[in-house]
Amino acid sequence: MKPTNLAFLTTSALFSMCFSTSSFADVNYHIDINQPIHHLAQVSVSFPQSQSSELVVNLPVWRTGRYQVLPVADGVRLFNATDSKGHALPWRRTASGEWTVSLTKPTAVKVTYQLHANELGDRLRHIDESHAYLDASGVFMYSPEFRQEPISVEMSVPKGWNSFSGMDKGPKPHSFTAANYDVLVDSPIETGINQHFNFKADGREYEVVFWGEGNYDTEQILTDLRKISGQASMIWDDYPFERYVYMVHATSGASGATEHLNSTVIQLPRFQFRERDDYLRFISTASHEFIHTWNVKSYRPQGLVPYDYQSENMSELLWVAEGSTSYFQNQLLLRAGVITPKEFFDDLSLRIGLNEHNPGRDTQSIAEASLGQWSSTWGDYALNHSVNIYSEGYLTSMVLDFNIIDDSELAHSYRDVHKALYQHFKIPMGYKVQDIQNILTKLTGKDYQPWWQEFVNQPFSIEFDTLLAQAGLVTTYGDKPKSQVDTGIGLSGLHGDLVLATVAKNSPAWKAGLIAGDELVALNGLKVTAEGLSKRFNDFEPGDTVTLTVFSNDRLKELSMVLGEQPKGKLAITALKQVTDKQKAFFKAWLGIDWPFNDKGEWLSTDNKA
Repeated sequence: MKPTNLAFLTTSALFSMCFSTSSFADVNYHIDINQPIHHLAQVSVSFPQSQSSELVVNLPVWRTGRYQVLPVADGVRLFNATDSKGHALPWRRTASGEWTVSLTKPTAVKVTYQLHANELGDRLRHIDESHAYLDASGVFMYSPEFRQEPISVEMSVPKGWNSFSGMDKGPKPHSFTAANYDVLVDSPIETGINQHFNFKADGREYEVVFWGEGNYDTEQILTDLRKISGQASMIWDDYPFERYVYMVHATSGASGATEHLNSTVIQLPRFQFRERDDYLRFISTASHEFIHTWNVKSYRPQGLVPYDYQSENMSELLWVAEGSTSYFQNQLLLRAGVITPKEFFDDLSLRIGLNEHNPGRDTQSIAEASLGQWSSTWGDYALNHSVNIYSEGYLTSMVLDFNIIDDSELAHSYRDVHKALYQHFKIPMGYKVQDIQNILTKLTGKDYQPWWQEFVNQPFSIEFDTLLAQAGLVTTYGDKPKSQVDTGIGLSGLHGDLVLATVAKNSPAWKAGLIAGDELVALNGLKVTAEGLSKRFNDFEPGDTVTLTVFSNDRLKELSMVLGEQPKGKLAITALKQVTDKQKAFFKAWLGIDWPFNDKGEWLSTDNKA
């Protein structure tokens, strides 16, 4: 918050008394994509008559779906403001994403500016010769004075382009309308050379727009998206939309996804769709973003309601918004028959393995991670001292789910918590910790404050085999598990790079004195390469002592390291040798499918086409 100037406040108040309140009228946007090869466009915004002495104009400093302040306004140049007669108005830059226009009398105001759009991977804005992806938070300025006014958007685009959005279509080609800026900012536009498809599911209309060439199979994607889109009743009792748009980008390297009010954009490198592992990443992401249409876009934590586009929106419940969405995404796919039970548990096994090798789980709680998300970073420090609202949020949700199922004697699950949040805390309301705890008590008859303190408000470790045993499951490294060397070293992943990106806390490398940034040169006096490092370490046994030669702060030195031990191979989840009917019933209450193993503990089906 900026300091208040009392003299200015008095002058402003007197000025405002001279005029009546602002009249209601549309805010009209126009974007002319006039230099796509250079990622440039010209934007104009026409605001209704303002009765104020100043008109504040903002461009958000973050975009919805990404809890991080971004240099959004750096893409703006040639800002200009004129009154209703086209006369120039004085203005000044008053904050990173703020321009203040001075007014001497009531007038409509037109703002124009040049926009540079080349942030595809941020899913903020991108313009080139083939398309434009326009997220309003990175494209269209707004005035708080007119934030709730109706919106119209018109675009001038190259010939042959087609335009799509979750917004309603306007009266002209390449035009859209929205109830207010909050709808606009959560309804991105995809315009360009693309493929477009339609389908129906459970009484709702869906569109799928593909931009970019790639090795994707449109028929398979449409089939699976239709299955996903019909599974919402797994959790909720109705839909917050009549029409939903899936936007798919096949890119030159950018990847990720962002949820919106009744649409999503999903990005994947253009040749990473065909292989099953790649496709599972894509389709699980689509499921994740679809679930967000309820969890985040229809109900969200109090700290995020309403959105403050000019500063951080703090909440200790981001793990519910994001981690719980991750938790449900593959359950939806499993129930829809898009993935097999084995694929579901392969994913869960990977998540458990990553958590068990995350030193940060002993340092940071999931509530603290939620509050710290706006300033979170990646790298060595994050590995050793942090948890993640997505991955650890998933596992926290799972522990909570198992508690609810057990405490309610299989009558309820975590799905019922989210159904209740949707029923009773739709935006513009926002839910608090106490609201969730009240729902939990209503479902189970038990006080969940002690659970919350243990698993949310402080760091915790999960006894996964004890947890999974309730559902008749166990983790395993095979019938005859073997061990291999553990070092705790993580390389950057760049080809040929032997600079240590991470050194896990309390690992053999940590205890030997290695730190992130050290460059590994030799092992026992012999040169090592990035490609052969893991095989070289496997020439030794756990407990052996090796000598490492490294450059540390440009100084050559030798260190002794005692090699540690870790299980060999991949962690898997399978059936216990003896499974009771009670455990099978718990399993079905959890995932909503029948027991997937035969009497020998083998998968009944591993065919994803079944």
